[in-house]
Amino acid sequence: MNALIINCSPVRTGATAEIVSIIAEQLSARYDVRTVCIDDYRIGFCRGCRSCHTTAECIQHDDADLQMNEFELADIIVCVSPSYWADVPGQFKVFIDRCTPWSNTHEPHKALPAGKRGYAVVLRTGPGMKECERLIGTIEHFYSHLNIERRGSLGLVSVEYREDVESRKDDIEAFCKTI
Repeated sequence: MNALIINCSPVRTGATAEIVSIIAEQLSARYDVRTVCIDDYRIGFCRGCRSCHTTAECIQHDDADLQMNEFELADIIVCVSPSYWADVPGQFKVFIDRCTPWSNTHEPHKALPAGKRGYAVVLRTGPGMKECERLIGTIEHFYSHLNIERRGSLGLVSVEYREDVESRKDDIEAFCKTI
């Protein structure tokens, strides 16, 4: 089975990247793991033209299809996202918006192969879990429109820097056992 772990932050060396690394290490004993960073792709803003509602294709020709190819190959998808102003980073939100051709909200639409399982791991610098719940909700909503089964989530608070992840490593590893 294939697992795709996405660093939803454009920062390749921060706390989110460290969490991605821990998850990849934990899952690699059971799955073929691929990690990507949202910043690996050049994806333009949705233009709101709705042509994909009738053609199941976007008029833009950028890396959105490449990212979705990663989703197609994966059996398990883990989105790891920091909080940027109480939601997912803009780069990841742009990708979500561009997935409209695969969204089950209209016909025709492209479809991912059935049976995919999705997980969300989110982090924030502050102490309250409510903001984490909001991000989890965004990711799970995204999964639901792609017919990815939502299987679990982990919220991590008071994590700002890469060094802060070490104190949460046991929680991350325990969560990985549920994947």
